[in-house]
Amino acid sequence: MLRSKSALLYAALLVLAIAAPHGIYPIFLMKCLCFALFACAFNLLIGYTGLLSFGHAAFFGVAGYVCGYALKEWGVTAEVGLLLGMVGAALLGFVIGSLAVRRQGIYFAMITLALSQLVYFICVQSPLTHAEDGMQGVPRNKLLGILDLSNDLVMYYVALAICCAAFWLIHRIIHSPFGQVLKSIRENEQRALSLGYDVDRYKLLAFVLSAALAGLAGALKAQTLGLATLTDVHWHQSGEVVLMTLLGGMGTILGPVVGAFTIIGLQNYLAGFGSWVTVITGVIFVVCVLAFRRGIVGEIGAWWARRTR
Repeated sequence: MLRSKSALLYAALLVLAIAAPHGIYPIFLMKCLCFALFACAFNLLIGYTGLLSFGHAAFFGVAGYVCGYALKEWGVTAEVGLLLGMVGAALLGFVIGSLAVRRQGIYFAMITLALSQLVYFICVQSPLTHAEDGMQGVPRNKLLGILDLSNDLVMYYVALAICCAAFWLIHRIIHSPFGQVLKSIRENEQRALSLGYDVDRYKLLAFVLSAALAGLAGALKAQTLGLATLTDVHWHQSGEVVLMTLLGGMGTILGPVVGAFTIIGLQNYLAGFGSWVTVITGVIFVVCVLAFRRGIVGEIGAWWARRTR
């Protein structure tokens, strides 16, 4: 019964997503989808493995630069650009993760923050990224050499398909035996170690998977919006994805999606308030943390569970 209800919910959301660009600006929707995928990738690490990373913007931003450079300078097709962005983020994730997983708690978070700041400094200095100006005019090359992504509607449906496939992959990872081991590490790392699991190896694999999916989101964002900037790799972006995940509901499937759409929606529709957008977003976050400690989706799920009992 629970599975059938979940399937109906996902089907309804998919129908809504398919119809959405006919009533809402497609570029805004694509930006929301990219950040929703970014938040889901981060949630795989913090919500199901218990690892708080303050450097996930490094993977998001670097993948955008790699994808943008490949599309502009090499003229590769769209899927090759996305793949190169993912591979670049995964390799960077392996390097950072190999150093970070040796520590726990706040030390892990601080190592990821320090290394991501090092990546940011490299991006500022590198002539390939164009520093403050950013990498502008990233083309939407054809997908598989057939689909013309210069049309916003075509690009939207391709982005939607990619994000849905990534969400399905995350869902499968979470509900696989590998995902159960990650949950056991989150709940009691010492017990998982005593059961014979190589905890560091599992954490590193989760870190690399999360980095690769964050890279996919960054590469997709560079294609849809046509630019990659230093903002994407700045530590503020890492803080923003933490906010999205906590607001929507850490450790839930749909929580990061709801959180991403909420934050991006607030930034878009409250843009007229200028710098006050940050203050308003902060107040909303504080209220939600105090009133909905499980996040929006977490609280709705808890309320529904009490109701059904």
